[in-house]
Amino acid sequence: MMMGEKAEGGSRQSSGGGASPHHRPPGAAQAAATTPLSGIAEAFEEMAGLLRSDKGGGVELRLDKFCDACSLVSVLFGCLGLAFKFAEMEYIAKVRDLVEASKTHRTLQNILDLDVANNSVRTPGSHTRNLRRVRQGLDLIRALFEQFLSSDDYSLKDAATTAYTQVCAPFHTWAIRTAVYAGMYALPYRDQLLLKLNETDKTAEKKMRRYIKASIPVIQYIDKLYISRNISLDW
Repeated sequence: MMMGEKAEGGSRQSSGGGASPHHRPPGAAQAAATTPLSGIAEAFEEMAGLLRSDKGGGVELRLDKFCDACSLVSVLFGCLGLAFKFAEMEYIAKVRDLVEASKTHRTLQNILDLDVANNSVRTPGSHTRNLRRVRQGLDLIRALFEQFLSSDDYSLKDAATTAYTQVCAPFHTWAIRTAVYAGMYALPYRDQLLLKLNETDKTAEKKMRRYIKASIPVIQYIDKLYISRNISLDW
């Protein structure tokens, strides 16, 4: 869903039956949290805190820590059912690639600089391309949370449709957009999603807002890495 291209590096099938930590891809952080949303909010707050404390622009995000946080987010795609199955499979594949890259590259900057030097930034399967797709996945969840919190609708169709239209649709072909919109009818209902996440409306709202607030500086940081290297964001 996020990218409109074949997922490199394989994919991991989800059972779609909840948010068990056993469904996380390799590199998932071992967060001592009671729910998936708690772990996600805490992981992104840690990165956001580091970025906000940087007054001189010299902070570099470690790739392994970034991958740990992103791995936790895969649980959310698994809870959204058929409509987000492609997003789940592709997102996990991209995160796995970055997990492997983190074994030899320390920071996000390192993988971008390598691809720039090799003129392979937009090459399918490149770390820079995969990071771009993972960033879109994080932004999609942010937008979905914002739409979820802006309405009390029992159906998630409108919230998910709006989030997808804002974040991913501009980069997808007509065929992919059509398939995604058709799949929106298979989304779980609001109470079903909360049950899968082991949350109530009240607890989910607090944690979703924490993720929204913390994810924004992380997403902006990634965008700046591309822009500072004269890499456009229109792909």
